[in-house]
Amino acid sequence: MGEKYTIARLSKGNEHFEVLIKPEKALAFRMGKTTAITEVLVTETIFSDANKGTKVSEETLSKTFGTTDPQKVAETILKKGTLQLTTEQRRRMIESKRKQIIAFISRQCVDPRTKLPHPPLRVEQAMEQIHYSIDTFKPVEEQAKDIIKLLRSILPLRMEQVSVAVRIPPEYSAKAYGTIKGFGTIKREEWRGDGSWYGVLEMPAGLYGPFLERIGDVTKGRAEAKMLS
Repeated sequence: MGEKYTIARLSKGNEHFEVLIKPEKALAFRMGKTTAITEVLVTETIFSDANKGTKVSEETLSKTFGTTDPQKVAETILKKGTLQLTTEQRRRMIESKRKQIIAFISRQCVDPRTKLPHPPLRVEQAMEQIHYSIDTFKPVEEQAKDIIKLLRSILPLRMEQVSVAVRIPPEYSAKAYGTIKGFGTIKREEWRGDGSWYGVLEMPAGLYGPFLERIGDVTKGRAEAKMLS
């Protein structure tokens, strides 16, 4: 199969359905970056075997999908089926997903001995030892949790949430509020009479250090934050 087009496949019961697709457009469609199915399809023909040119009958399409409209059938195949990725697409997606997983583990986990997060480079080096096959379409969090289990034989890891009490001076409270929400879940908050803000934020333990740094930047070092026991 050349790089100019690839195949998207879907099996339902004993029936098999394939469409010829433009790989980059199809990937963008699958990821919700484009909604124009006409830009994705090389042809609107629905095949049972694209390599042999075997077409699916309208009767089978109607019975399986409730429609004979090839665009609607193709949309279902693209959204629910398997995309045949090009070599470059697969390499690019695996690398992107790998970085997301490393970042997730570094944010969400701490070394239980020190209560500090492992740096991304340390997580990356440990991942190289377990030889985990990254799935390009499987959610980051789902894969990260599987990887954490495997990494525990190499790195001491624990997923941990911490509660942080925060007070923001009135002149920075409105500006800092969005930053605070971006780091975790606000469990309790209070806008005080002088315009200052006080709240308790629950966040991954690995984000505590970056949070202190960021909130310090936003408030020019005037925010007060401490981890609650």
